[in-house]
Amino acid sequence: MSGRRRANVVGLGLIGGSIGMALRDQGWTVTGYDRDASHSARALELGAIDAVGTDPHADASFVATPVKSVAEEARQVLAATGGLVTDVGSVKRSICDAVDDPRFVGGHPMAGSERDGVAGSDPNLFRGAVWVLTPTEHTDGQAFADLRSIVSGLGAEAVSMPPAEHDRMVAVVSHVPHLTAATLMTVADERSLDHRALLRLAAGGFRDMTRIASGPPGIWPDICETNREAILEAIDGLVAALGDIREVVASGERQPLVKLLERAREARMNLPDRFGRPSQLIELLVPVPDRPGAIAEVANTATRLDVNILDLEIMHSTEGLGGVMHLIVEAHRAEQLRDALNNVGFATSLRKLV
Repeated sequence: MSGRRRANVVGLGLIGGSIGMALRDQGWTVTGYDRDASHSARALELGAIDAVGTDPHADASFVATPVKSVAEEARQVLAATGGLVTDVGSVKRSICDAVDDPRFVGGHPMAGSERDGVAGSDPNLFRGAVWVLTPTEHTDGQAFADLRSIVSGLGAEAVSMPPAEHDRMVAVVSHVPHLTAATLMTVADERSLDHRALLRLAAGGFRDMTRIASGPPGIWPDICETNREAILEAIDGLVAALGDIREVVASGERQPLVKLLERAREARMNLPDRFGRPSQLIELLVPVPDRPGAIAEVANTATRLDVNILDLEIMHSTEGLGGVMHLIVEAHRAEQLRDALNNVGFATSLRKLV
């Protein structure tokens, strides 16, 4: 991509508006629209977009509509433009199954705010956030590499995984926590009808745990419908775990309770710190065969091993027989990723950065 880059944003709510602002801060020209014309006008007024409409020459287009309308909107943008197209929906399998085009790369920035609509847009919303990409065997390698570069440029950490795996994971770390917070908040609200002082007693822990319940409710019916299977599985697991801890509390035994709480505390303290950047880096050279799914297989293998790819570039072969992926990764994890890729048929090598 050379010169002043151009983008489309379809759907101008909190996420779409924030993407537009963030891209414009990076020097992009952003065109966008929303089905509600007043949202388009407000986005233009706030500086989230440069113009209302669709730019057929856009290098990248972001579909930021409700989950159930993403596939239709993505297909329309693919037909109207020649660049890569992505989305921001929190459910990926149904969307990626419905949009079978090499230029489409499923995406999900795991960022948000209690503020709703384009008025809450923030160009720094994605800094330090994880942005999941879900390439498939049909994904064009260059489209994936370009999108990953764009996402990184907005300050996010790009993580790759298959669409179905994303949906199972996000049910546990996002969807069910939101539903749990909403349920707990509802229980407290019902109790407050009998005990008016209850909500006054809601201290930091309760407020922290239920904070996400203040998010916009309108998106959740679509999410629960399109990711129903994974959400139900996660709820069943939570209900079973709550049953287990109920039995521990009912027994009055101290040691099992302390053991459970210690395990939870240790797991919480060991959550990955995604803001750090290692000082020692290694370059992995991965010759990519000219076959479907090779790019996705490399990226998803890195995620499965919890190896953070700090940079990725594809150098194409002049003979047209694939190319070479250049991955920049943490030095202490490089050999593990190299060996894993070599075990599945990639002739990977390491090279120190000069």
